[in-house]
Amino acid sequence: MEVKLWNDKREREMYENFAELYAIIKATEKLEKAYIRDLISPSEYETECQKLIVHFKTLSATLKDLVPNIERFAETYKMDCSAAVYRLVTSGVPATVEHRAAAMASTSSSASVVAECVQNFITSMDSLKLNMVAVDQVYPLLSDLSASLQKLSILPPDFEGKMKMKEWLSRLSKMGASDELTEQQARQLHFDLESSYNM
Repeated sequence: MEVKLWNDKREREMYENFAELYAIIKATEKLEKAYIRDLISPSEYETECQKLIVHFKTLSATLKDLVPNIERFAETYKMDCSAAVYRLVTSGVPATVEHRAAAMASTSSSASVVAECVQNFITSMDSLKLNMVAVDQVYPLLSDLSASLQKLSILPPDFEGKMKMKEWLSRLSKMGASDELTEQQARQLHFDLESSYNM
C-alpha cells in the first residue's frame, strides 16, 4: 500500500524544501559538534559552515512564509539542534569568524588603552619638566593617568604604578589648588612616574 505525502506538485515541493531545511540544520549541528570536539580543522570547518549558512539563508528566504520561525520548525520536528540554530539564525557566521572578530576587538581596545596610558605618562612627566607643579595642574594629569591604568586589564590590581598614582592623588587632594609641589616632591613624583612607566 502506497502512502502519498502530497496531493499536488506545490505540496510536494514544500515537503522537499522542508526535508532540505531539516538536512541543513542537522548537518550544521553535526559540524558544530565536530568542531567543538576538534575532529575537524578550523579551515575545513569554516569552509563547510560557510556553505551551510549560504544554503540555509537561500532556503529560509524561499520558505519565509511557510516557516517564519526556524526555532519553532526545529521544535515541531523534535530536532534538538540548539548549536545549529544559534549558528544559522543568531550568529550567521562560522565560529572561527566570530571568535576572530572578538579577539581583534579586544586586542584593538586593549591597544588603545595602552596608547592612552603611554600618552598620560608622557604628558605627566613633561608637565613636571616644564615646572608645572601647582596642584590644580598636576592633579588632573595624574587623575587621567590613574583612570587609564585602571582600564588596562592586563595589569594586576597590585601593580606598583597604580598604587603610586593612588598615593599621589591622595596626597594632592589634601593640598590646596594653588599649593605647589616642592622641588623634592616634584623630583620624587617624576621618579615614580618614570619607574612605573618603565616597568
